[in-house]
Amino acid sequence: MKELDNNAVARFLLTFFLGFIGSFVVNIADLAPNGYKSRTFSYFIWGTLTFGIYSLVASICNFTFDPNKPRNIGLKKMTKNN
Repeated sequence: MKELDNNAVARFLLTFFLGFIGSFVVNIADLAPNGYKSRTFSYFIWGTLTFGIYSLVASICNFTFDPNKPRNIGLKKMTKNN
């Protein structure tokens, strides 16, 4: 099992308990992994539409973030165009 860093724990706690506000804080506090940005708008829209299920799943995915995966549900890979 891979080691968890403090940023992964902070991302999980913020997004799990605070939803889209926590996702916004992750971006501002620079807790997102290098080259990634938290999907703040998705936390708000999908979290509302799914009665919090999206927020729960995305928080868990943030907790298990792996930069080698092609997609990470709670985080968006930044490109030069973003």
